[in-house]
Amino acid sequence: MSAPRLPDHLTPLAASLGLRPLYGDIHNHCALSYGHGSLDNALARARLQLDFVSVTGHADWPDMPVDEPEVAHIVDFHVKGFARLRESWPRHFATLARYNEEGRFTVFPGYEIHSCAHGDLTTVYADLEAADIVLAESPGELRRKLHAAMGRRAFAFPHHIGYRQGARGINWATFDTALSPFVEMNSMHGCAETSESERSYLHSMGPVDGASTMRAGLAAGHVFGVVGNTDHHSGYPGSYGHGRMGLYARSNSREDIWQAMQSRRTNALTGDNVHLLTAVGDTVQGGVLAPQEHAVLSIEAVAGGFIDCIDVIRNSALFQRITPQLSPAPVAVRADGWLETVLYVELGWGARGRSHLWEGELSLQGGEILAVEPRFRGAEIVSPLEGEEAGHPLPELSFDGKTVRFAVTADANPNNVTAATQGLALRLRLDEASTVRAELCGKPVMLPARRLFEGAVSGNLGPIDSPAYRFHSLPRPQEWQWGGVVALGRIEHGENLYVRLRQQGGQMAWASPIFCRREAAA
Repeated sequence: MSAPRLPDHLTPLAASLGLRPLYGDIHNHCALSYGHGSLDNALARARLQLDFVSVTGHADWPDMPVDEPEVAHIVDFHVKGFARLRESWPRHFATLARYNEEGRFTVFPGYEIHSCAHGDLTTVYADLEAADIVLAESPGELRRKLHAAMGRRAFAFPHHIGYRQGARGINWATFDTALSPFVEMNSMHGCAETSESERSYLHSMGPVDGASTMRAGLAAGHVFGVVGNTDHHSGYPGSYGHGRMGLYARSNSREDIWQAMQSRRTNALTGDNVHLLTAVGDTVQGGVLAPQEHAVLSIEAVAGGFIDCIDVIRNSALFQRITPQLSPAPVAVRADGWLETVLYVELGWGARGRSHLWEGELSLQGGEILAVEPRFRGAEIVSPLEGEEAGHPLPELSFDGKTVRFAVTADANPNNVTAATQGLALRLRLDEASTVRAELCGKPVMLPARRLFEGAVSGNLGPIDSPAYRFHSLPRPQEWQWGGVVALGRIEHGENLYVRLRQQGGQMAWASPIFCRREAAA
């Protein structure tokens, strides 16, 4: 990252609990097995915009439908991908170690096992020392084998859970909490929070089944956290808009990140690095608390743009909806007259089938750029039968404290509903007299902050159908932050609650549930 994550004044609840938000992607693919793009490129891209990563190999499919002629083409690329992973696995640890940077960018080994009967599982190892792939035909068997081989230094979690049981969706009857601290509820496959979602499953494997959702798992009494990851198949971990994982750790170290995952202090994100922390007393999301007579839920939200609403979901029902426009409660308001805000600069568009290398600079006259969050994305490819990696050069990004310099290639949007844009989000300290200055492919742009508080500004590099840019509207503190409490009253054994945040632009975040169980009092 080119600047630190959110400072303590924007995360006072997290700071008081000794936690900080970090962001990663622990389920994504490249040509390590089947997929596109080199492992080196995948790790280099991940390091640009993530705090931690695991690049996933496809390892096995015990109940693969080998006797079904209609899917012979699917069987073929899976078999070849599994063989490629087995051949490259022993030596890939050296590549992982070369990109790992303690305290800045943490790399974990990982692979996945497909299963029609139980749903797919992604396995993650805690350490970079070379270790064998552990295979099994059920979650229970995998847990026993992993614990025998590695103790608590490995876990596995279900992903794209929403497919029906039998079609590689989760089987809640065989879900194993001792193996899986969380489930992957959101990815490029779609969202499986509930039966109904605007982020539908559109892959050829089928739609979401209600019995395979997050809500179904909660109703069955399971204890688990939730995460998002990209499941990207073209070597682009953290690809913007495909899914992302947030977590709350004591520090940006391997051990603290691992502990945060094991403790379920996690978030599922769609794209923006949203800070969404919930706690009842000192029990943080993912935790288990004892029954209480007068429970109070604390919420701290710092979004990547305008917040539409924050929902408290209790026992699968909407308990309270918070609308910052009606109930403003910014986490931090500066006393010096300056405003903190987020500027999202989006680049792309142009004639379909083309791409454009965006090279440029961003600076601020009258104010300060505090941090830069890249919002870079890769191609919309899942199966190797769907196309090849575009082969664009690695994005470049630098920030010297005053000027952001970048170079990134954006493909034109392939249709009217699929975004292929690239972007940068800048956290700024400014006032209405400040001016955003940019140079985009040699074209100067100067925008008064006053104008951006009124609405977005767009433009083209040339005539209509040429590549275009958009400087999104600037939110005021009360529009992108909210901090406060919600009275829960009596909370009893068996209950669960979680918080969901939606931004006006459609990006979303989910905090892992908090659970109430009698045994927590013991």
